[in-house]
Amino acid sequence: MSDVHKTTDKILGQQLTHIRELLNKVNVVVSLAHSQVQQRGDILENLARHQVLAELKSWVQRLHAADIAYLITNLSPDERLLLWHQIRPARAGDVLLELDETVREQIIGLTNETDLLAILEHLDADDLAYLSDEVPQGILEQALKTFTETERQFFAESVTHSEDSVGHLMTPTFVSVRDNQTLEQVLLSLRGLEEYPSHLDKLFVLDQRGVFRGLLPIQILLRNSPEKRVHDLLVTDAVIFHPNDNARDAVQAFERYDLISAPVLNDRGKLIGRLTVDDIMDYQHNKADEEMLALAGLSRQEDLFATIREGVRNRSVWLMINVFTALIASRVIGAFEGTIAHVVALATLMPIVASVGGNTGNQTTALMIRFLGLGQLDRRNMRLMARKELGITIVIGLLLGSVGGLFAYLIYFNLKLAMVLGLAMLLNLLIASVVGMTVPLSLHKFGRDPALGSSILLTATTDSMGFFIFLGLATLFLI
Repeated sequence: MSDVHKTTDKILGQQLTHIRELLNKVNVVVSLAHSQVQQRGDILENLARHQVLAELKSWVQRLHAADIAYLITNLSPDERLLLWHQIRPARAGDVLLELDETVREQIIGLTNETDLLAILEHLDADDLAYLSDEVPQGILEQALKTFTETERQFFAESVTHSEDSVGHLMTPTFVSVRDNQTLEQVLLSLRGLEEYPSHLDKLFVLDQRGVFRGLLPIQILLRNSPEKRVHDLLVTDAVIFHPNDNARDAVQAFERYDLISAPVLNDRGKLIGRLTVDDIMDYQHNKADEEMLALAGLSRQEDLFATIREGVRNRSVWLMINVFTALIASRVIGAFEGTIAHVVALATLMPIVASVGGNTGNQTTALMIRFLGLGQLDRRNMRLMARKELGITIVIGLLLGSVGGLFAYLIYFNLKLAMVLGLAMLLNLLIASVVGMTVPLSLHKFGRDPALGSSILLTATTDSMGFFIFLGLATLFLI
C-alpha cells in the first residue's frame, strides 16, 4: 500500500471517528434532556440538538463530496439519514453521485420528494442521466422541467445509450472555438465565461458549419502570440469518439494516450459532447467492482448494514447452483463406492485433484476476463492463447502430477496409485484450462458479463470431472 493511500485512509478514518462522536453527542444530549422535567426537558433537547447539529453541519460542509459519501457508507442507516439531512441541496447531488448504488438507492428512498427535487435541480444533465434509473419517474420529469431545452435534449439522448457506451458517459459541457478566430479573440471569450468545465485541458475547434476540425490545447493557446489564428495552430490528429463506441475502448484509449478529455462526435462530424478522465475512472472503478462480485456469484454490491433478507436474496441464486453441482459431484463419488472401499487411500487423495484443478482454472479465467476487457482476443489471438494455455497447463500438469505422485508413493508405497494420481492431476488441469477459457468466452459471446459466476461454474466442473477421472483411472488400474 502506497504512503499516499495510507495517509488518505488515516484521514478518512479520523473523519469517520469525528462524525460518530458528533452523532453520539446528539444522542447523549437528547437522553440528558429527557431526564429533566418534561417541559424543561423539551426545551433543553431542542437547544442541545440544534447546537450539535449546527456543529455537525458546519464540519461536513468543509469535506469533499467523495469523503462525505465514504462517511455515509460507513454509518448505520439511522446515522446515515441524520448526516444526510445536514448536507445542503447544492452539494447533496454530488454526494449522491459518489455513493455506492445500494446505499444511494436507500438514501433516495428515504428522502422526501420536495427535498429530492431540490437536490436534482442542482445537477447537470449528464449527472441526472447517471441517476435516472434510481430516481422515481415523476420526480425525474419535474426536475427536467427546470433544465434548458438543450439540456433536456442531451438527457434524452444520453439515456438511450447503454451504460457501457461512450454516449452514456459523455458530458455536454465543453468549450468550442472557430478555426478562423485569433488567439486574442479566444482568450477574450474564455474570460467571459461564468464557469469553466472541469478538466479543461483543450478547446475543440469547429469550422463555420460547426464541423469538428481539431484541438487547441491550452498550452498552445497561452504560449503563442495573440495575433495568430486558430487554424494555424490546431492539432488535427485528435483522439475522437462516437456515442455508440464501447466504453471499455475509451478506457484503453485514455490509458494509452494519457488523455484528460476528448471530443464525442456524431455521424456528421458535429461535436455533441465531451468525455473526461473522471467519467472514465468512475466507469472503470464500477466495472472492476462488478467483475469482482460477479466472479463470486454476487449480483450487486452488498451494503454493510443490509438486512439478512437482502443478503440472502443477493447471494442465494449462485449458491443454489453450487449446491446442485455439488450434488452431481457427490453422485460421481457414489458411483465409485466399490473402488473407494477397495482402496481407502483414494478418499484422502481426491481433494488434491479437485483443488489443483480449480486453482489452475481460476488463473486461466482471470487472464481471459482481462484479455476480453482489453479487447485483445480476436480469432487469431484466441488460437494463440489457446495453444499457449494448453502448453503451460501440460508443463505445469506434468510437474505437479510428478510431485503429487511422489507424495502418494512416499505415503502409501503403491506405484500404481502414484501414477493414477499424477495422471488424474494432469488431465484435470487440462480440463480446468479448457473450461477456464470457454466459460468467459461463452458468456461474452452471448452479451453477458464474462465474470458472471465463472468461478462457481469452473469449480463445479473441476470437482466433478476431477473425481470422475481419478476414480475412473483407479477402477481401471487398481481394481
